[in-house]
Amino acid sequence: MNENGKLSGAAKASYGLGAVGKDMVYMLSASYILYYFQDILGVSAAAMGVILMVARVFDAFNDPIMGAVVAKTKTRFGKFRPWLLIGTLTNAVVLIMMFSAPPALSGSGLVAYAAITYILWGVTYTMMDIPYWSMIPAFTEGGKEREGLTTLARSCAGVGSALITIVTVMAVSALGHMFGGEGIADREIERIGFSYFTIIVAVLFVIFTVICCLNVKEKSTAHMETPSIGEMFKALIQNDQAMAVVVSIVIVNCSIYITSNLVIYFFKYDFGGEGWRGAYTLFSTFGGGIQILAMMILYPFLRRFFTSIRIYFISMGMAIAGYISLLTLASTSMSSVYALFVPGFFIFAANGMLAVITTVFLANTVDYGELKNNRRDESVIFSMQTFVVKLASGVSAFIAALSLQVLALSNDTAETASAIDYSLGVSVMQKMGLRMTMTVVPIIGLVFAIFWFKHKYILTDEKIEEIERQIENRKKKVA
Repeated sequence: MNENGKLSGAAKASYGLGAVGKDMVYMLSASYILYYFQDILGVSAAAMGVILMVARVFDAFNDPIMGAVVAKTKTRFGKFRPWLLIGTLTNAVVLIMMFSAPPALSGSGLVAYAAITYILWGVTYTMMDIPYWSMIPAFTEGGKEREGLTTLARSCAGVGSALITIVTVMAVSALGHMFGGEGIADREIERIGFSYFTIIVAVLFVIFTVICCLNVKEKSTAHMETPSIGEMFKALIQNDQAMAVVVSIVIVNCSIYITSNLVIYFFKYDFGGEGWRGAYTLFSTFGGGIQILAMMILYPFLRRFFTSIRIYFISMGMAIAGYISLLTLASTSMSSVYALFVPGFFIFAANGMLAVITTVFLANTVDYGELKNNRRDESVIFSMQTFVVKLASGVSAFIAALSLQVLALSNDTAETASAIDYSLGVSVMQKMGLRMTMTVVPIIGLVFAIFWFKHKYILTDEKIEEIERQIENRKKKVA
């Protein structure tokens, strides 16, 4: 804090750095866990789909419990930072284990290993993700300061996600060749590469979180109420605006994650060619850059002229337009990755802005809940954010895995035709099915989210200001 009680530049930068590491880890798991176990190690797509869904159901019970534990924590270091550090350390270890499956495992043993490590990863991620986002209402005054920090954190999270999206495939290949030697199979190169790449990501994750914990100080958390589990569920159910945002986050993220889970399969088995990794990396680099720019520049720019609610609808329209153009281009004889930049711009820019906007909306519901229920339940609300994001990840991964199973799309099938150009072993019907799952299904989800949000969310800028005044007046009366 500076002399005026505002957040210092160092505190903001450190908090943002924590988001970079946190979302590097999340994106590695969300985007590549299915590919790692299904395409590289040979676990069936159906089994992986079940594992991912079961893990998310387990989180339905784990997340609220963790929110209660955080709310009841009292240490000289605060409520949130101890759990942030503990969760980071344990999650980093589990992440390394998850992407370093013993080569000797196969069949049911490998399935069990995937299930255990992935569930443990979800538990330990919750331990650090809930306190991270719960800190926002705890050390900001609300209004513009909170929205500014949320925008910064989401932008930095986008940087972390983009870094993983951009470098993973090429880095895994390079590390696999470096440590695997010559003359080994392509999937063995990727298996080794993922193991070493994950270690690098995990170390950076720990370093960034330690910096965040050292420089970000909590304030005004000593007198927070600590409701029971039953009271927390009751408070959440009574907060209709939190529920409105939660449902929107699930639908939007599920739609987007379906594409992110399948895009690597699209480049490998549909776009094809010996240089599919380079094309995938180029596309991901462009998309990651657009997503970051959308968070850091486009959203703040549009915010000067439009409300956050209006920008939400603009973003949704952009995403739908992007998916329509992606399906159109993929259905032609297009062979240039640069043509995909057009739909990529709309989809990634929309994704970047939606990541910021939905978190702002969720933070606003904390104030709404305080006015309505006479209690600040930030741990409850933000534990739901962790849950719904992981739920969306699980649902989308299940849909993606189911489509891979139905389409019989895997390394084993395509490898019989060509070890260099995997697309040669894939039929036209398989490719079309992949394209439809990547585009049409997300469009349906986004259209539903538009109608849901329009009819459920009422926290306009004017309404938020009114709520803040009412809370302040109530505090004065109590004092």
